[in-house]
Amino acid sequence: MPAKAAHSKSKPVEVYDFSRPTTLAREHARVLEMAFDTFARQWGTQLTAKVRVLSQVTSEDVQVLSYDEYAASLPDNTGMVLFNMGSIPAKAVIQFPVAAALSWVGHMLGGTGFQTAPDRKFTHIEQALLGKIMDDAVEDLHYSLGHLLTAPLTLSSVQYNSQFAQAAASGDPMIVATFDMAVGETTAPATVAIPAAAVLPQLDPLGAQASTATPAELVQLQMEHVPVKVCLQLEPIVVKPAMVLNLAVGDVLNLGHPRHRPLNVTVDGQTLAQAAVGASGSRLAGSIVSIEEN
Repeated sequence: MPAKAAHSKSKPVEVYDFSRPTTLAREHARVLEMAFDTFARQWGTQLTAKVRVLSQVTSEDVQVLSYDEYAASLPDNTGMVLFNMGSIPAKAVIQFPVAAALSWVGHMLGGTGFQTAPDRKFTHIEQALLGKIMDDAVEDLHYSLGHLLTAPLTLSSVQYNSQFAQAAASGDPMIVATFDMAVGETTAPATVAIPAAAVLPQLDPLGAQASTATPAELVQLQMEHVPVKVCLQLEPIVVKPAMVLNLAVGDVLNLGHPRHRPLNVTVDGQTLAQAAVGASGSRLAGSIVSIEEN
């Protein structure tokens, strides 16, 4: 009996597809999740301002899928806004249910946003109003992904059938983010798909520009950026412990540092240079006058 109970609570087995190995490292996935979380918050705020009802967008998941897998995961009839991405042949996609988009437009026109009609194509006026929402979404997407998304997004077309909308080649990898949208009383799922070729190179710039420096040179380069404390010091003097123990206010210590000699510039007790005392604005400063030869 305990064995059966343990077996029933075992974790489900996740099928691994060797024809499409995972391409997102854990740290890369985390960076994208944070970026799309930011996008969700920004887009929710923009929708509230445009639609004039309280709106909230929540990021659910980020994964890499081939375009065929992405299209197969969508309903047959849905709204898909396609965007050109400069020199990249594949297109980016913002997808959402047509009925949800019609309710957004209804709110923008002063209505209740309640839709009883079946899904249909957008009219010219509806498409123009939806285009303003998409402009905000693209702006938020660029802001949230920052340097990860350098290619410009320009509106290409609006499609209504996920099987006919050829945004990319069937095997092209796409970074797919899924969202849950709540606009007033209407809730709907949405997705954003961006060609992986537009994002992945920026996720791992060090891998794309492998250094040819030797390990010693790499250590040297790293050491040059380690912060150290620099001090301006007088020449030290040697005194007996009794003098130190009996120090009192008003005592005078005769220093061995000549008045005409600059102060020592030291790092961790090692003298590197000499500097004259000066000023920089309201602060004291040291002007280097000579360098110690090592």
